Amino acid sequence: MDRLASFGTDPFKPPCRGCSTYLVEPFIKCAECGPPSFYLCLQCFTRGFEYKKHQSDHKYEIMQTSDFPVLEPGWTAQEEMALLEAVMDCGFGNWQDVAYQMRTKTKEECECHYMKHFINNPLFSSTLLSLRQMEDARTADSAIPFKPTDDPPRPTFDSVLSRDMAGYMPARADFMEEFDNYAEWDLKDIDFVDDDSDILHALKIAVVDIYHSRLKERQRRKKIIRDHGLINLRKFQTVLERRYPKEVQDLYEAMRRFARVVGPIEHDKFIESHALEFELRREIRRLQEYRQAGIRSFCSAKVYERVKRVREDERRKRTMLCDALQYIQDGRACRQWLHKQAAIDAGITPVVTTITTTGTGRRSAPPLNLTGLPGTEKLNEREKELCQVVRLVPGAYLEYKQALLNECRRQGGLRLAQARALIKIDVNKTRKIYDFLIKEGYINKA
Repeated sequence: MDRLASFGTDPFKPPCRGCSTYLVEPFIKCAECGPPSFYLCLQCFTRGFEYKKHQSDHKYEIMQTSDFPVLEPGWTAQEEMALLEAVMDCGFGNWQDVAYQMRTKTKEECECHYMKHFINNPLFSSTLLSLRQMEDARTADSAIPFKPTDDPPRPTFDSVLSRDMAGYMPARADFMEEFDNYAEWDLKDIDFVDDDSDILHALKIAVVDIYHSRLKERQRRKKIIRDHGLINLRKFQTVLERRYPKEVQDLYEAMRRFARVVGPIEHDKFIESHALEFELRREIRRLQEYRQAGIRSFCSAKVYERVKRVREDERRKRTMLCDALQYIQDGRACRQWLHKQAAIDAGITPVVTTITTTGTGRRSAPPLNLTGLPGTEKLNEREKELCQVVRLVPGAYLEYKQALLNECRRQGGLRLAQARALIKIDVNKTRKIYDFLIKEGYINKA
């Protein structure tokens, strides 16, 4: 193989160092080996040929002189690029100047080839049309109009949908109440007259400039709301909860205030990158757990996960058994626990019931076990304690809490009677939830 370095006398057609055949364009040149230059044909390159110091992972260059036809025999790729550059420099229709700049084709040949392949070519024309339509859609400044067959939602004034959409009216593509809604009041009494002094005229001009700046701020806020899809906040929150885990949701809430300084695509990419980081960190922790357990294959990891789930189920059953043993003297409590255990074994969510005693009085039920219940990860420690004492599942508590917050925000305050009318559950539980939200500062009394 050493003789290959001097094989061939034509410097423009070097031999392949792998199969000794003369190279045909395009071929590969190693960017790290040499001198002399190390050339490979495409077949040897795809096989990963290695020789002496040359390795298959070296950087490489594609050697090609663009002397092959692309659209029509007799027109090489180099001539196609030269024609496009000449038309760009000389302008469409100046075929005499285009031919003079190309030097290899006549005026008639340039015009005929360009009209045939770049103007009247149906493939190119449809591609250019679609690109133009995409560019027009991307650079459109106004709101995207509805199609004639679409009927945009028209929420009534002060309805739940209207409040959720921040007063946005899709049929008019505008808001019912503007930001800085009374900005025009400062202009309603201004009148420019000829006998105004210079100071008064300058003062009126300054007021108009201030009004223009407030209009710009109003448009900027509208653009942020539309671009980031924040009009229907409840729908946006639902999509957010469906796509991301709790940690990424908290990050999105914390970083929402910075959405005004970046575009929607950049902001979504930022959140997606952190979501990917969260997934990678969780996967790393899982692999580290496997390594600490002495697992070295994915088959063993599957067995480990299956055994781990069984172990957690047994621990949860033991916890429930301990709760039931506290009321073993009461036959009704035992029956309730047995029904609950049968529902869990059947894969059905058990109905939470209050355990009572048949003795001299009513005994308080044990705290609700929140392990495995959906929505538990969204609660803080004090809310978890409330749900355990009140024996309320986290999903229902979050729904009641959001309803009370919305009503308090709408009316500026909330009374206990209003909370009881809004939440149709036990009045004692409603009072505990109401007192808890007042104490924590979520709502205030009317």
